[in-house]
Amino acid sequence: MQFLGIDPGKSGGIAILDTTSQTIHTCKLDLTEHDLWDWLNDVIDPLNSAATIEQVHSMPGQGVASTFTFGKNYGFLIGVLTALQMPYMLVTPQKWQKAMQCLTKGDKNVSKAAAQRIWPKIKITHAIGDALLIAEYGRLNLWQ
Repeated sequence: MQFLGIDPGKSGGIAILDTTSQTIHTCKLDLTEHDLWDWLNDVIDPLNSAATIEQVHSMPGQGVASTFTFGKNYGFLIGVLTALQMPYMLVTPQKWQKAMQCLTKGDKNVSKAAAQRIWPKIKITHAIGDALLIAEYGRLNLWQ
């Protein structure tokens, strides 16, 4: 079984773990839609995978353009999972961060450090840190 964790933010990413929490693949979300589709088709078996995606919404103070881009990315990722017929669950940032003991309060360094403690041999970036933790949250709490 493969467990995908998806941080759909502008500087987010996708992480794929196996059943033992070993990282299989990671990807920054800076690909085109076509390249992301191709990457996913190359690295996953949708019939043997489940995804956990961070449930996001617009926030006060976000600009109109950034909110639109954020929503577009989120909808595209849900559409990709649906097209792949992959089961997925949504989880709020507060829920996965509490479970993974890394309440960030907006500071991505907190989740990056938590991911680095769990996977010390991997170079953790802001783009994949949350995705790894979301994948691990799903593996431990949703898909067992």
